[in-house]
Amino acid sequence: MYWVTPRHLAGDDEALADQVGVVLTSAGWRMWPTARDTLLYTSPDGLCGAEWTRAACSFELGDLPVAWQVSARTRPTSALAEWNAYFTAGVPHEALTDFLPALDARSEPAVSFDSPETVVAAVCAQGWARDIDRPHTAALAPGLSAGISLEEVPLLVRDADPRPGRFGWQAWAEPVVGDPYLWCTSFSSSVPHDLVAIFASSLASPYPVQCSCLPAGVEGRLTVVRPGGDRQGRASGAE
Repeated sequence: MYWVTPRHLAGDDEALADQVGVVLTSAGWRMWPTARDTLLYTSPDGLCGAEWTRAACSFELGDLPVAWQVSARTRPTSALAEWNAYFTAGVPHEALTDFLPALDARSEPAVSFDSPETVVAAVCAQGWARDIDRPHTAALAPGLSAGISLEEVPLLVRDADPRPGRFGWQAWAEPVVGDPYLWCTSFSSSVPHDLVAIFASSLASPYPVQCSCLPAGVEGRLTVVRPGGDRQGRASGAE
C-alpha cells in the first residue's frame, strides 16, 4: 500500500464500486440489482439514487465509460429526477464518498443554496488557480493536470430543465495535456453548486490517499510515500 498525492491523479484504486457501496449501505440506502445488470441504491427518504452502471453503460465522457450515475428528486413519487451527475471509472473514490454523504444529509437535495463562485472558491482554497479567462466559473490544478469548469452540458446529460444550452459543472483529470483523460465527471445544470463544491474540494485536497495500485499515465506526476514514512518522490509506477 502507498500514500499518494495529489488526490485527483490517484485513480479509483480499482475499488470505486465497493467503496461507494459500503458508504451508501452504511447510511441505510437500499440496493438491488436491476434487469440491466446494474446496481441501484436509493436513499431512505426515496429522494436520491445512485446507480453503478458499468455493466450497461449508456454513454461515455471523454471517451471513458460512465461508472456511477447519481440523481435527486423533489418527491419520492416523482418519475423525473431534478438532476443527474455522472462519474467515470478512475474518479478517486474518496471524492465520491465525500459527495454522497453530503447529498444524503440534505433534506432538500434538489434545491440549490449557493452561487457558482462556491465551487471555484472551494478548489482555490486547496491550491488550485482560477482560470484567467473565466475566474468565476473555472479553475485548474497545479501543472494543469485537472480542471473544473461551468460548461454547456453534453447532449446525453439529463436534467429536469429541458431547455437547450444549459450549463453544468464538468471536471476532469488529464495527467499531461493532450493525453487521454484519467477520469471525467459531468453534473447537469440543476445540481446544487454547494454539492459540487464538496466533491471538488475533496478532489483538490492536499492530503494524501492510500492506494494499492496506481493508474496508468501518472508516472512522474504523483508523490508516493511508503508505509512508515519512506518517501519515494515522484512515482514511476507501483510495485
